[in-house]
Amino acid sequence: MHLFAKKNIVLAAMAVCSAGASMAQTANTSKVQLWGIVDVAVRHTNNEGAAKGSKTQMMGGGMSQSRWGIKVEEDLGGGSKALVELENRFDADAGNAAVNAPFFQLANVGLQGAYGRLTAGRQWNVLFDVVTSTYASFPYSPYMEAYKPELGMAVGARNSNSLKYMFATPDRSFVGGLQYSFDENNDTSAIEAGFPGNAASLPALVGAQALSTVNGGAWKTLGGYLRYSTGGLAVGGGFLRTELPGGTDVDAWTVGGSYRTGPWYFMTGYAQNKAKFATPGSALDPVNIRNAVDKAILGAFWAGQTNGGFQPGDANKRQLVKLGVGYQLTSQLNLGMHYYRGKQSGSASGLSNGNSDFLVAVADYAFSKRTDAYFGVDHTKISGGSAVVLDAASGARKRTGITVGLRHRF
Repeated sequence: MHLFAKKNIVLAAMAVCSAGASMAQTANTSKVQLWGIVDVAVRHTNNEGAAKGSKTQMMGGGMSQSRWGIKVEEDLGGGSKALVELENRFDADAGNAAVNAPFFQLANVGLQGAYGRLTAGRQWNVLFDVVTSTYASFPYSPYMEAYKPELGMAVGARNSNSLKYMFATPDRSFVGGLQYSFDENNDTSAIEAGFPGNAASLPALVGAQALSTVNGGAWKTLGGYLRYSTGGLAVGGGFLRTELPGGTDVDAWTVGGSYRTGPWYFMTGYAQNKAKFATPGSALDPVNIRNAVDKAILGAFWAGQTNGGFQPGDANKRQLVKLGVGYQLTSQLNLGMHYYRGKQSGSASGLSNGNSDFLVAVADYAFSKRTDAYFGVDHTKISGGSAVVLDAASGARKRTGITVGLRHRF
């Protein structure tokens, strides 16, 4: 074929493709949003380490964890659209990835239409959804990243391998969701196979292999939530059952509400976690391995300074009541104060039964819609059995923190 003729055919084909692409773009428009938060704070705390000294550190997230994300919406026509969400979290003080976190803390794809939204992947769980949307601590920033006791009751807050269906009435007075996630055969069989039958070897065995067994974060969940809002009032509740790799069921539920009137914001809530550990028949029963792995995971949910948490030990139940008030003093200055009362029980030895009091007060000043500075003071005090401590390194039963930071959202 003549070169000129070939060239015309190629140009004609390109024109047809271009026209097709143009028509497709006209019919199905896409919107891609790149967004992020960069938050850096200086935090000072006492009763740190074996010497129970003070500690001053720079944090890559005081009010919010630093993060960036991509959201995609594609119009499929007829009121339907396709959705994609990706979110990566990092420590802005050092520029490194968030410790012990996957590259994408959120990664899901879905469809939305007249009958609701269905998404699949790594997502916020239904407990986080209802608390954040209904009775979060601060209306302008749901939680204080450096100190958020309530998040320790959300069973990890996110779930991998999950399906979530969201629905709402046309006026959005009622909003709800259902969740299911897959365990993908993530269990303790590898650890059990290596158990030599010597009870003394159990702690080391679990410590060496438990993390490799559970790092995938695959465990079965089933739950839902419902919220109602009208005017300045919002109330809601949620339930989530989580089956950990060792077979332990953790039942978690929460209920609460908030009210806004003028510059005031009031909130209250209650949350409970109950783990149903199996009873071993002897010191050599493999149930001991399963329980040890599941207790380690539960400890990761409950403990940690970020959660305002304390060590669970051999307890199997935790409850939390929270009360809070916020006041917008000026168009730029927001004030807030919150009190949380925690109770831990179910310890067979009695050493891990105890109570906790958490108190936090924050002032946030907005320079603009995107940039704000904040100052927060928090205090934790715990009492009860000797194993109820903030962390093993210090053995402390009380701690005060002061946080000052700057945040920008884009």
